[in-house]
Amino acid sequence: MKILVTGGLGFIGSHTVVELVNTNYDVVIADNLYNSKENVLEKLEKITGKKIKFYKCDLTNKDELDKIFVEEKDIDSVIHFAGYKAVGESVKKPIMYYSNNLISTTNLLEVMGAHNVKKIVFSSSATVYGDPGVPKYKEEFGRGETTSPYGTTKAMIEKILEDLYFSDNSWNITILRYFNPVGAHESGLIGEEPNGIPNNLMPYIMKVASGKLEQLSIFGNDYPTPDGTGVRDYIHVVDLSKGHVKALEKMKDGLKIYNLGSGKGVSVLELVNTFQKVNDVKVNYKIVDRRAGDLAEYYADPSKALEELGWKTEKTLEDICRDAWNYEKNNM
Repeated sequence: MKILVTGGLGFIGSHTVVELVNTNYDVVIADNLYNSKENVLEKLEKITGKKIKFYKCDLTNKDELDKIFVEEKDIDSVIHFAGYKAVGESVKKPIMYYSNNLISTTNLLEVMGAHNVKKIVFSSSATVYGDPGVPKYKEEFGRGETTSPYGTTKAMIEKILEDLYFSDNSWNITILRYFNPVGAHESGLIGEEPNGIPNNLMPYIMKVASGKLEQLSIFGNDYPTPDGTGVRDYIHVVDLSKGHVKALEKMKDGLKIYNLGSGKGVSVLELVNTFQKVNDVKVNYKIVDRRAGDLAEYYADPSKALEELGWKTEKTLEDICRDAWNYEKNNM
């Protein structure tokens, strides 16, 4: 079965390509290299031992996208990762985010429909829940008030997919809501490589540990949590990638939504301390004031994914910290 992976050279996309190829799927990657580097392709081929077809393509260019479907006549399904993803940048450049993320998706869906390819797995986010008022997020909560243009594009794309399915139920659509993807492939060849100063906790920890940044700021230690710091659900990127393979394998008629998370909350201090202990490395940090809009605690209820997809996380917090640091050391 041939799968088109948009954004397949990015952090989550690249790890998913590895799992797909290792499960004997024929993979075609489309990526415009905005959030990724072309040398990742060589690393994917080294890990898998197989050649992988790559098209440098911007999905906002419908003609470029159509050429892929013309040349790769037997594409069966699409996993759609491509999109701008930095929360802070989206606040500063909302029009850029709305334009890119929405146009690229509607173009993709139009071209897929024109070529009668009607199976798609969409990379969404737990940010679409907003603040449901309880820490354990369930799929039936639906979408809430998002806190950034990035999050709003995810929510809008979910709605577009729902409207598409309502208009034509020959589509098979699976929406995967991620929590906090972290870690790296155990080979140390691929991992998270954010542009500029990282927005997310784990990449920031690694930059401080490697001496590239001076200090980690922990925003608040007076939350109603076990140690006062914010609690989140961290999921190893390899576990997350395997969730996409399961979503493809189990895809049935209809539109399905699944949380992909560990189902366990981990505090900021717990993550920092585990990272230091596992890797025997110091992370300088200071406690600063809370950030506006941050929630005290949230994590996934992943029971639906276990029941319907047969998927659950397998890697530990220690695995996450070890693999993330291994990648950082290999790429200093």
